[in-house]
Amino acid sequence: MYKNIKLSASLICANWLQLKNDLDELKKNNIDSLHIDIIDGNFANDFTIGTSIIQNISNYTDIDLDYHLMIEEPNYYFDKIINPKSSTVSIHQECCKNLHREIINLKRMGIKKIGVALSPATPIEYLEYILEDINMVLLMTVNPEYTGQDLVAENIKKIKNLKNKISKLNLDIEIAIDGSVNKQSVSNMVSAGADVLILGSSGLFKKDLTITNSLNEIYEEIDKIK
Repeated sequence: MYKNIKLSASLICANWLQLKNDLDELKKNNIDSLHIDIIDGNFANDFTIGTSIIQNISNYTDIDLDYHLMIEEPNYYFDKIINPKSSTVSIHQECCKNLHREIINLKRMGIKKIGVALSPATPIEYLEYILEDINMVLLMTVNPEYTGQDLVAENIKKIKNLKNKISKLNLDIEIAIDGSVNKQSVSNMVSAGADVLILGSSGLFKKDLTITNSLNEIYEEIDKIK
């Protein structure tokens, strides 16, 4: 954690040919968690890693795992893909026929931190009746698709509105941001109320910078925030 802002590395953007080295560098830099996107090709037009690779990552490192399930009816997969070492599991409001039921099922599994994810066009009002049952809201600032998309700028206001709602209800809920989180956008995101920054291709796994140098850029931007 850096100045009360948590940083999470989005492994979907990592170089899989050198993942071991990247995990070591992330550990050296005290990254707070590894963000693992699980996509089944239905809700989002992509596919990502399965249980065997997740298990290998979990066995290799003690960095917390942060699961982001972009899959339809995720309850069918809870016991298949969620490793007991995970500290956070986020499911999409848009993917659940009965969102509250799935939150309860995750609680029964003993998941320490439960989040609900919202796509850019999904209003925060959809969370009104389950906010007291969760620990985090994951706001996507790009659409659930491929990596490297441009920021949906209107969602900065969405961060601020959600922060105000959480404060008014006096709840202890983190706001995580996923999508185009980089040195150009982190200041506005944190100022609006973001608590967790999920860093991908534009903020961490960059072709022209090492992981350490990319993180230093993010730290410098956070330092500028008053």
